[in-house]
Amino acid sequence: MTDGKSASPENSSAGLLPPRPLTGAMAGEVERLLSGRTRDIRLTGELHRRFEERSWRQTAKIIRSWMIWVAFVDVLTLALNALLLPRQVALAMVAPACLLPPAAILTAIIWSKPRAATLQHVSLLAGMCLILLSVALVGVFAGGEFYERHLSIMLFVATSAITIFSVPLAWTVAIACYALCLYFVLQWHNPILDAGSVVAATLFFSCGIIAIVVARRTMNILAQKTFLLDCRDQRRVAELADANARLERLARTDPLTGIANRRWMMETLEGLWRNGRESGVVAMLMCDIDHFKALNDKLGHGEGDRCLVKVAGIIQSCVRADRDLVSRHGGEEFLIVLPDVDEDDAIAVAKRIRESVEAAALPNPSSGVGPSVTLSVGVALKSALDTDISLANLQHEADMALYRAKEAGRNQVCVFHRPNQAAPSAAEQIAARR
Repeated sequence: MTDGKSASPENSSAGLLPPRPLTGAMAGEVERLLSGRTRDIRLTGELHRRFEERSWRQTAKIIRSWMIWVAFVDVLTLALNALLLPRQVALAMVAPACLLPPAAILTAIIWSKPRAATLQHVSLLAGMCLILLSVALVGVFAGGEFYERHLSIMLFVATSAITIFSVPLAWTVAIACYALCLYFVLQWHNPILDAGSVVAATLFFSCGIIAIVVARRTMNILAQKTFLLDCRDQRRVAELADANARLERLARTDPLTGIANRRWMMETLEGLWRNGRESGVVAMLMCDIDHFKALNDKLGHGEGDRCLVKVAGIIQSCVRADRDLVSRHGGEEFLIVLPDVDEDDAIAVAKRIRESVEAAALPNPSSGVGPSVTLSVGVALKSALDTDISLANLQHEADMALYRAKEAGRNQVCVFHRPNQAAPSAAEQIAARR
C-alpha cells in the first residue's frame, strides 16, 4: 500500500487520521475531482500517497483478520475430515491443505506493520495464490465429489477476499483472474465433466466475479471520495479557524500599534477584578503624548501614526513582557497595568518610559514643551489593604494624576495619593515629576 517511509504505526493510528494540511495545488486538485463525476475520481501523486497512508491500518487489519480466519477454518476442516471421511480420502487432503496455514500466517505477519510497498504487494498476491491453490488441490487430490466441490469453495474464498480487501483495482483483478484461470484449468482436467460444461461453468462464475470486481471498484472510488471530502472539510475548518483567530486578534488588538486595544484591556481587568485575582498590589499608569494634536496639525497624520507606533514600542520595551499589560486607551493615550509592584517600582517604570520617549527625539516642532515628543504619566496604586478600590476608581485616580502632570507643565510623572495616604514631601514630589 505504501513504502516503509511514508507510513508508520504512529502516523496511522486507527487508520483514520485527519489529513495533513493541503498545499494550494493539492487543494485545487481536490476541488477539481469533487466537482466532476464520482466514477471519474482518480487519485494520483501526493493525494494517492496520503490516501494509502491514511487507510493502511484499516486495510491491514482486515487482511490479517481474513488470513488468520482462513487458516483456522482450514485446520478445523482438516480435523473434521479426519474424523468424518474415509481414512484414504482424509490422508489425500493433508498434503495440499498444509500449504494454506503457512501462506496465510506469513502474509498476516508481513501485514502486521508497514513495510516496503513491493513486499506487501508480492506477499498478498503470493499468499492468495497459495491459499486458492491449496483449497483447489484438496479437492483434486481427494477426487470424486470433492473435486468440483472444492473448486467452487476456492471461488468462494476468492470472492470473499475480493469483496472485503480494500486494495488497488489491479490487485483485485489479478486475484480474480488467477482464481478463474485456476478453476478453468483444473475443471478442464476433471474426468467427470465435458468441455462444454467446463466452459459454461467458467463463464457463469466469471459473470459473478466480474460483478464483484466492479462493486469493489465502486467501493474504492467511494472511499477515495470520502477521503477527498474529508480533506476539503479539514481545509475549510482550518481556514475558518484562521479567520476566527484573525478576527479575535483584530477584536483585541489596536490595528495601528499592534498592542492591545482598550476593549481587550478593560475586559481583562474587569475579569481579574471580578474573580478577585487583583486583590494584591497593582499599579496603573495612564500615559498621554504631549501636544499630539499639534504634531498632527504640523507634520500630518502619517507622521502622527508613526509617532504612535514608536511610542507604543518604547512602552512595551520598558515593561515586563510576561506580566505587565499595555494597551492603547485612546487616540494618544496608553494604559499600563503593573501587578505586584510598590510605589517606588511603579514610579521607576513610569520615569523610564517618559525618559525613553524623550530620548527617542521624535520630532514635534509645535510642542510647547520642547522640539521632540514627550510624555506625561499619571500613576495610581492599590495595595493589598485597599479592598474597596474598584477598577473604575483606580482608573479615575490614574486619570487625575495624569491631569495633574499636565497641569504642572507636562513631560513628567505624577502619583495620585488618596486623602488617607501620607502626603509626599516636596523633594519626593519633585523626584516623581522628573
